[in-house]
Amino acid sequence: MAELIAQASPRRMARITGVLYLLTIVTGIFAQGFVSERLVVPNDAAATAINILTQKSLFQLGFIVYMIEMACNIAVTALFYELLRPVSRSVSLLAAFLGLAACTIKTLSRVFYIAPLFVLGSSHYLTVFNMEQLQALAFLFLRVNDQGAGMAFPFFGFAAILKGYLILRSNFLPRFLGAWSALAGLGWLTFLSPTLGNRLFPYTAAFGLLGAAAMILWLLIVGVNEQRWKEQSSGQTSF
Repeated sequence: MAELIAQASPRRMARITGVLYLLTIVTGIFAQGFVSERLVVPNDAAATAINILTQKSLFQLGFIVYMIEMACNIAVTALFYELLRPVSRSVSLLAAFLGLAACTIKTLSRVFYIAPLFVLGSSHYLTVFNMEQLQALAFLFLRVNDQGAGMAFPFFGFAAILKGYLILRSNFLPRFLGAWSALAGLGWLTFLSPTLGNRLFPYTAAFGLLGAAAMILWLLIVGVNEQRWKEQSSGQTSF
């Protein structure tokens, strides 16, 4: 990845970023919307456990897709650092660190996603629990997975605000993308209060997805203005 970034032109780098960004969105929607929403029954541990055990392959596929999502997200974070570095290396680096922190938190939370497979398995040491207790424990792990993923959103929010600031100050990407990124970042900051964040999630997610779609389309179709990118890179400032 480092060699690929180093050799890519700014426009090619932008298009690679667009492709990986699109994969991040598609895999996230598939794992959450198609797999998790299909198998996890709200407030019903028994039905959820039955779904997981009877559709074990689908549940495992969800975990694999979650991992692909986060791998793409980490790559996108690194690529955005390179793309926005000409505006301000220090601010771009801070945005990258915040993005990586969010990716780390979200990736670690997926341990709790896969944990129900072990809890609901037929291991001998689990016989000390009855079936209702195992189902409740498996459901608890899934709830912790959701809460852990929610903890990553404020870090994504701070990173998005900084990226928005950098795009607004750049002369090689349109300013409306920067404004949208910053506003979407403010939306993700509602997860500083999990109750508020969960309540507003449908609206925050819809606004964020529209902004992501606009960013992806611009990066794939237009890319960046290479001449302006190089000019701003040569006159790079710290802040």
